[in-house]
Amino acid sequence: MTEKHYENFPVASIALPKSVRRPVSLIYAFARQADDFADEGERSPEERIALLNGFRRELESIRSRKEPETTLFAALSSVISQYGLPLTPFHDLLDAFTQDVGKKRYENFTELVSYCEKSANPVGRLLLILYGADSERNRFYSDKICSSLQLINFLQDVEIDYAMDRIYLPQDEMMRYGVSESDIASRHAGQSWQALMAFQADRARQMMLEGAPLAKIMKGRFSLEMKLIVLGGLAILDKLEKAGWDVFRNRPRLERRDWLQLVPSAFFSGSIFDGK
Repeated sequence: MTEKHYENFPVASIALPKSVRRPVSLIYAFARQADDFADEGERSPEERIALLNGFRRELESIRSRKEPETTLFAALSSVISQYGLPLTPFHDLLDAFTQDVGKKRYENFTELVSYCEKSANPVGRLLLILYGADSERNRFYSDKICSSLQLINFLQDVEIDYAMDRIYLPQDEMMRYGVSESDIASRHAGQSWQALMAFQADRARQMMLEGAPLAKIMKGRFSLEMKLIVLGGLAILDKLEKAGWDVFRNRPRLERRDWLQLVPSAFFSGSIFDGK
């Protein structure tokens, strides 16, 4: 999966029943390729938008019950039909990636959360349907988890995003903590930067914990998968803190050994998933 948006999801992992691994993989393949259109290569903004619009046309073919032109969408059409997946979340993802092409800064946290609602939350909502657990309550929890994961990715990828002239830190909060764009450009991780990052991380952690009860609501292997996702996000935040918030020199990420350590934790971290 793309590092930027989805690396903290254990995508189609062995924790999931085999019956849903392929549908989950197809949803992520859709998101990965669309994300690449917005981010990768030397394409012009117009070329990026054209490619994303091509995905929109393929979704329209599915809606109209016409044969898609690509292998990906032919497979996705079958999954959408089998599980009754709505097309709106797919369009929301495309809207988020289209926004990435043109919008480079976010004035405040409200703007940033609005972006997360389209760039991350739709994935969680589609998975709830696949898992047979779609409800208003579960969507609330899922949105919290997915938005938190997206915010955590932003903290991991400050330098990567800045190289594409994007900053996913609220501009008003950067100003409040005395952090400028030149600090990012110069990779300066002084006290002001540390204070800003600690604030961002605390908020992302709280959001994750607000969504954590979903893992206990889910049953069987779906529950294990959700616990791993939650614990994985929290582990990244712990790594950020241990690195002194210096993402320029110590970008945290979860390695295979981290996931292996998280599995037993998923069975013995009950209070987290009780919402306590």
